[in-house]
Formats: sequence, C-alpha cells, structure tokens
Amino acid sequence: MEPVGRRVRQWWRGWPRRARRLTAAVLALAAVAGGAGVWRQTASGGPVVHVEQRFLQLPESPGSSRRVAVDTSFLTAGGPGRRPAVLLAHGFGGSKNDVRAQAEQLARSGYAVLTWSARGFGRSGGRIALDSPDAEVQDVRALVDWLARRPEVQLDGAGDPRVGVAGASYGGAISLLAAAYDRRIDAIAPQITWWNLADALFPQNAVGGSAADGVFKRLWAGIFFTSGSASLGASGSAAASAAAPAAAGASGCGRFTDQLCEMYNRVAVAGHADPAAVKLLDRSSPSSVADRIRVPTLVVQGLHDSLFPLDQGDAIARAVAANGAPVAVDWFDGGHDGGNQESGRVQQRITAWFDHYLKGSGAATGPAFRVTRTGGLDSTGVEPVLRGATAERYPGLDGTTRRTVALTGPEQTAANPAGGSPPALSTVPGVSALTQLSAAGAGLTLDLPGQSAVFTSAPLPAAVRVTGTPRITVRVHSDRPDAVLFGKVYDVAQDGTRTLPQQLAAPLRVTGADSAAGRTLEVRLPAVDHEFAAGHRMAVVLATTDLAYASPVQPAHYRIAAVGPGLVVPADQGLRTAAPPLPGWVWGLPAAAVAFAALLLLTGRGRLRRTPPPDPLLAAVPLQITGLSKRYAGAADRYAVRDLGFRVEQGQVVGLLGPNGAGKTTTLRMLMGLIRPDGGDIRIFGHAVRGGSPVLSRVGAFVEGAGFLPHLTGRDNLRLYWQATGRPAGDAHLDEALEIAALGEALDRAVRTYSQGMRQRLAIAQAMLGLPELLILDEPTNGLDPPQIREMREVLIRYAATGRTVIVSSHLLSEVEQSCSHLVVMDQGRLVAAGAVADIVGAGGLLMVSVVTSGPEALDEGGVTAAAEKIAALEGVASAEAADGGVLVALDGLAPHRLLAELVRLGIPVERLAPHRRLEDAFLSLIGGPA
Repeated sequence: MEPVGRRVRQWWRGWPRRARRLTAAVLALAAVAGGAGVWRQTASGGPVVHVEQRFLQLPESPGSSRRVAVDTSFLTAGGPGRRPAVLLAHGFGGSKNDVRAQAEQLARSGYAVLTWSARGFGRSGGRIALDSPDAEVQDVRALVDWLARRPEVQLDGAGDPRVGVAGASYGGAISLLAAAYDRRIDAIAPQITWWNLADALFPQNAVGGSAADGVFKRLWAGIFFTSGSASLGASGSAAASAAAPAAAGASGCGRFTDQLCEMYNRVAVAGHADPAAVKLLDRSSPSSVADRIRVPTLVVQGLHDSLFPLDQGDAIARAVAANGAPVAVDWFDGGHDGGNQESGRVQQRITAWFDHYLKGSGAATGPAFRVTRTGGLDSTGVEPVLRGATAERYPGLDGTTRRTVALTGPEQTAANPAGGSPPALSTVPGVSALTQLSAAGAGLTLDLPGQSAVFTSAPLPAAVRVTGTPRITVRVHSDRPDAVLFGKVYDVAQDGTRTLPQQLAAPLRVTGADSAAGRTLEVRLPAVDHEFAAGHRMAVVLATTDLAYASPVQPAHYRIAAVGPGLVVPADQGLRTAAPPLPGWVWGLPAAAVAFAALLLLTGRGRLRRTPPPDPLLAAVPLQITGLSKRYAGAADRYAVRDLGFRVEQGQVVGLLGPNGAGKTTTLRMLMGLIRPDGGDIRIFGHAVRGGSPVLSRVGAFVEGAGFLPHLTGRDNLRLYWQATGRPAGDAHLDEALEIAALGEALDRAVRTYSQGMRQRLAIAQAMLGLPELLILDEPTNGLDPPQIREMREVLIRYAATGRTVIVSSHLLSEVEQSCSHLVVMDQGRLVAAGAVADIVGAGGLLMVSVVTSGPEALDEGGVTAAAEKIAALEGVASAEAADGGVLVALDGLAPHRLLAELVRLGIPVERLAPHRRLEDAFLSLIGGPA
C-alpha cells in the first residue's frame, strides 16, 4: 500500500493549490450530504483499519419526531465475518476524536468499534443533558440498534448484538447507565466516573449526611459548565451550527439544557444544593438504577481525583457485586487531577476484560483488586517508579483490617474568614503538575494560620500502609448553625516536612453545631493508598476553607476537638506488591552511553559540572571563597566579580564594603546559590554551594528586600515562612526572632499597615529564624531610626558572640566601623582589602600627635598652631594641621619613631602618638576616592 499511497500523494500535489482546495471541498460536502464517509487506515505492524463516518439521525426524546444528528465512526479491521462490538464513549468536553487511538487498538484486537460525539459536543447536534435517560442514554440504545443491523457484528439473538461499553468520566457514566437501561449490554468498563452525581458535586463526609447538606464543589462544577458553554459554536457541522442559536438560551450556559442551566445558576449563587438540584442530578446517576446493573464490570478509578474520588468507584463495585455480577477494581496512579494515567496498561486490561466476557476466549481478566503504588523516583530523579499491588478480592474502603492511631491536641478555635477568603489549598482541579509533584512527595498545600485545627500522632514505631478511608470522631461548636470543614490526613516526616497524600481533602457540613453541646460526629477522611514510614507522624487537619469548594460567606468561629480513641485507619492485608519492572530505557542505556560518549568526543564537551565533595578541613569554616568570577550576558568585556577570594571565621561580624557596582550583591547572590558563577569556588562549612544545596539550610539571609503577604499579620508571616521550609516548628526559635523585631502589638496587625522600618525589622527577624550559623544581611539598617540602629548593632554583636557568623553589606560606614570586627572591601569586582577593622583603618600614614593641654607644660590654641607649623617644616612630613587635642600629621617618608624624636628635640610636650584614621578615610583611600 505504501508505494501506491506515495504515487497518489505525488499526483495530488501536482494539482494547482486552488484546484486541490475546490476538490477537497466538493468531497467534504458530498460526504456530509450522503451522511457517511469511508476510508482505510494502515498502521505499521497491524491490520488495516476500516473507518466509516456517518451522522445518525436519532430522536430528540422518546417518541419525538424531532431529530438530533449524532456524529459517529465505525471501525473494523481484518477479514470478513462477525465479531463482538464495543461502544467507546468520550469524556466531558471532548468528542469521538479523543478515543480514536483506543478505538483503532480495539478494532485490531478483533472488535467492531463504534465511537460517537455525545449530544452538544464535537460535530453532534442537540443539547447537553448530563447522561439523561431521555437523551444520551436513549442515544446509546439507538446505537445498539444500529449495531444489530451491521453484518460485521456478532449477534446473540435477533436485534441483540454482542456488545460492551467503555469510557472515562462522562463516558464511564454512560456505560453504567446503558447497562441499566438496555439488557443487550454484555460487559462494561467504566473509568474515573461517578456513581451519584449529586454526591460527587455536593460531597458530605459527615457520616449520616447526604448531598442535600453537602459542600458545593465550586471549581469543578464551574469547569463543567464553562467547558459546556465553550463548546457552543465550536463545531463545524451544519447540524451543530443550526442548533447553536437555540442552545444558547437566556442563561448563557451554552449547549446545556435549560433545566441544567437554571439548576447550575441557582446552586452557584446559593453555594449549596437544594432538593430540586439533587433530584435532577440523581436522574443522571447510575445509583438511581443500581439494581439493574447486572453485567461484568471492570471499575477503573484514579488515586489522583478530586472530582470523582475512590468512594464513587467503591459504590459502583459494591452495587454491581450485590447484584451477583463479576466485578474487578483497579486503582491507577492518575485521575482528573493528573498523575500518571497508565493509558497503555489500562487499555490492555480493558481489552482483556472484553476478550473474556465478549469473545469467551478464557483470557485472564487480572486480579479482583489492583492498586498502583509509587515507589519513589527512578534513577533519573524525574519519573516515579510504579508497581502494582494485587489481591484476590476487593475489600472496600474499610479494608480487611483496621487499627487506631492515638492523636494529641487540645480543643482548638478556627475561624472562617468573611467571604471564605483567603482559602486553604489542597489541590487545584485539573492542574496535573501539582498532582505529579504530589506523586513525588513534593505537592503544594497550604493551611492558613488561624483557619484550621491540627491533631497529631506520636512518631510511628513501624511503617503503616493505609488503603481505604480513615475515620475520626470530632466535636464541633459553632457561633452559626452550620460549620463547613475540610478534613485531611498529612504524612509528617521527621524533619517536619508535610505531605498530603494524593492532594485530597474531605469536605463536610456540620449542622446543628450552634447548640450548647455542639455536635459530635464521625468523619470520613479522603480514601487513599499511602504508606506512612516509621518515625513519621499522622496529622489530621480540619480546615475552614478550601480553594476548590464553596465556604460560607459569613464570618464564623468554630471550636473543634478530637474525641474518641483516635484516627481509625484501614489496611488490606491481602494486597501483595510486585517488584517494579525495569523501565524500557534501561535496555537502551548501553547504546545510549556509547553514543553520548562519542558525541562528547566529537564536540569536545566532555567537562560536566558536578558538585565537588565536602572538604573536611573546612568543616568549621563558615565561608571560604576562592577565585570567584562572574560575567553577565552582554558584558563580555567586564566582570561583575573577578578572582575574588576571602575567608570568614566563626564569631566574626564581617562588613562587605564597596561603591555601587563593586559586585557586592552579585557576590551575595552567588553565595546563596541564586546565580551560578563562571569560575571559582564557594564553600560554606566545607560544602560547595550550588542552587538548592542542603548546606544553605544553615544560612539565614536578607538580600535585596523581603516579600510578605500583606493581609497576614507579622507573626503569621513568620510562622508561614518557617512552615514553608518544612522544618519542625520547635526549631524556629520564633520568640527570639519576635524579640529582635521589637514590633510590640504591631506583630498582630496586617503587614500592609507597616512602615518601611517595621517591614525592615520583620525581614531581619525572618532571616534570623532558626538561629542560622551564617547570617547574611544586605543593608539591614535601611528605614531604621537611630535608636533602632544602635539596637541592631548590639543584636549583631551578641549574635556573633555565640559563635555564629554575620556578614553585613552596608553603606553606613560609621555603623560598620562600630559593629563589625572584620572587613572585606571590593571595587570593580575585585578584592581591595580584607582583614580586621583595626588593621585596615590603621594602615595609613596619618598620625595624631596629642599634646599636653593641662599643667605647667600645657599648650594653648596658639601654642598648638605654632607646634603644627614646626612639624610641617620637618623633612619627611607632608602636612601638619592643628586639630582638637593636638596636631594631625601626614607623613611622607619619615618613620613614626623618628617623628617622635624630632618632637622631643623641638620641645613640643607630647602626650601620645598614635595612628589616626576613620573608616571613611581608609575606605576612600583604598578605592581611590578623594580623602
């Protein structure tokens, strides 16, 4: 086929472009007018896939004479003969094109595959009814009728094709509903879908509650209706375009039905469900026809899914099993929030499921229960290592065994802020990058101070694997009738780092919490599969807000206490984890290594940057810089820093001085690992510095200003900053930092009300959190008044006296002279001088001759002036000027001891002869400025 295809393409390209366009347009119109199009697709290594496109005209509603055009594709492969069929449905907001690859794979596996774009999506007409029995479910029944008339499809009886249904999310729900409403369906494989749509969009994790008093899943619901609205007019079909004006409606909900539009607008404004909304959503839920689903069902649910969590798949499995049908459950490492979708493995398992129940081939269907587990990162440090854990039966979310973990923590008060803002963060719906970070143990979560209660276990003596839904009993008092909370279980490492498994939170609404006794209730926490390592702690957090949900807009205060024995966690003792397979790239690694080595040899780029090992001889040296150089792009002829080198010892307060442009800030940024030097070496306590080096945890820094959250108080900003480091709260030494800030009652005011000086003091306190061994401050006295400057000077001196080290960059030379023990002077990127302050200041030729000013030999003002004139006349003296208390002498070759002899010879009553120079004088002379 390939040579023929190549000749056809060459012939086609030989036509003029305008002729090609015209011919293509005519062919497209002919296909639409005829309602069908046929072509063949060849895949290397597989049989030809025959694809037939057509619009089917289906009734708009049962018994209606009006028609809806549904865009379909029918795919077969191989020779003639009948075969089982598979209806393959797409997800919400998509079209039949989204499942094209899986459809071709199933066709090559021996199935007749029918895909279609659901009403309101792709090129199909009609309006979105959320898998309503009178709309989308009716369409599936009509598609089954169509398959029964096809000569390629195997029949179980007249009008009864052998058929299975598979699909994800929106398509998963239609597979369940189709099995309930059409007895001709023989097997299904729903993926990441809902069992009860009202419970999914208005979850209530207080045991005994329901969607009627659930918490509105605001962001996911908004994504649903926004994508449905965006589909309006997006298709190119005549049917869809004709339907578009009528579908828009007055409510602006695009191609949703008016009933759904009105429901969404109503609950979005109210922030909670009403009975009419629950009833409408129940009608689109498989749970409403649970007793009718009696076919083999493969339930595939995602671990990373805040839209349809594991509890939805659990309800599917329990209901189908109760009806006596075969069920298998597969928890994979993806979901609506992202993660690893494991598409290849999941599609293979679905094919095997259909091979067994549609073809009757006896193919293995896999274990009754399988969980994908993440075993850290592979050797690349990027991809998680996935392995499967399997069991012979599915135990449900309560597991096969349960244990109770004791929690500590008093009754705590948490506030719901006005408007529910700012909210806590568990996950951002649909943002897969956050979930991928979570899989690697580095997800982004945020619980705001004062908006949560925390109950923590002791360090675990042994690892604990949780598989299912943990539970806790709490008592809640509220100053309003309802309290909305979000339950989470954190994994707290020994260094204080917190991980939220699968980034999930469990919302609950507590009704009647304003009674005198409050309300005591059992809470279902998020269903997860997660191992808490030995030495780690479990922390249950009950937060008052969450970005993904609607919180009450009225401010409220809740008192929350953990009651009962503690946190009850389930496990499945029947699960056995397989060894991880070697990744495919391992087999190609030797050849890749040879190719890479050859490339290095050919290009001459054999020098790889790596972090040198620690130098044990410098383990007690806070900082040593050797040969440091940096040039910025666009300034190839000028170094910002060049061949810089100096050493800082413990207990020193070191002033980093230099005019503007000397390279001070560049040096500090390289020291902090913020920019990479072009050459040289920076060692902190013997460790080479690179971006993110662990040794930087021993450094506190305030460079080029600090940023604070303006709506939070100073105290909360410091706590939140320390929490972000992941280190234990007890290591922060917060009280010492607050004492340094000296902000008084302002600590509990919002930072946006602070003056510049107050922000400066808070920034310095932030740098000193944890009492770092090396403290780096850039212009710390900016914005401080004289008393505060003096106090800061004393703080730095006391801090260094404990054996720690301070580096200060400042333009206030008088302060540097009084507070620093050592200096490093830079100019034009180079080191000018380094050493003790006394040595640098006294390293000039300026001497103070102090004369006797009292007693019989005392000199008056005239006598001092006369003495100055005599000294100035001496050979080897550049100048001599009368000064307060004596004569200021600049030598020009005369040694100090010879000057003293000459003073005695001249009869000048000398009391003391000593070097005399201020730091300002020394600094200007070092950099070549005017004295």
